[in-house]
Amino acid sequence: MLTILKKEISGFFNSMVAYVTIIFFLVITGLFLWVFPESSILDYGYAGLDSLFYIAPYVFMFLIPAITMRSFAEEKKEGTFELLTTQPVTDWQIILGKFGAGLFLVVFSLLPTLVYYFSVYELGATPGNLDSGAVIGSYIGLLLLGCAFASIGIFSSSITNNQIVAFIVAVFICFIAFSGFESISSIASLGYLDSSILNMGINAHYQSISRGVLDTRDLIYFLSFSALFLAATKTVLSTRKW
Repeated sequence: MLTILKKEISGFFNSMVAYVTIIFFLVITGLFLWVFPESSILDYGYAGLDSLFYIAPYVFMFLIPAITMRSFAEEKKEGTFELLTTQPVTDWQIILGKFGAGLFLVVFSLLPTLVYYFSVYELGATPGNLDSGAVIGSYIGLLLLGCAFASIGIFSSSITNNQIVAFIVAVFICFIAFSGFESISSIASLGYLDSSILNMGINAHYQSISRGVLDTRDLIYFLSFSALFLAATKTVLSTRKW
């Protein structure tokens, strides 16, 4: 699995995909955090990174599918997946290696945003007047969100040999999983079912963790969600006829 992980990470950085997606993420979040007046920290009147953690999930909906779309689709298109399966590795090792590489790039994309944290920490009228607990919770929430979206991207890439199709399918599923259930619960008059539908979506659990409270139910949700799509990927690979 480590060999596949290293191979995938090397493949990302030997192409423009990693650099373009990471720069895209940093530019978009930077604009919302410092430039756009509706969300700029400089116009907030208080020190906080709310804008970053609000916009980041929506950027992730495009960033992570762009990273993972090549995982299996490119292998199948070029006919190299059959060669990979002849190596002494299991399907799970292949899946987890590619999943780990995608997650590595998510973490790599988030690391530069720590500059935002230290900037806001020092720029406040009272240096250090920042809710660090909520910030840490929000970063953990983004990492768990990255796991969920990466598992969706890996699954989407496994069902097609076209990277563009894999990207579109992954973006669609990510959007439905993150915002779809919230929209349904807000427009449907289902009484006590509203909260149940809301809790089926990712956003409710992401918001919970972002408040700085690490509830085991939220952790179990994200881990189960990621495991579900990785298991679905395993099912697709088990029935391959390429």
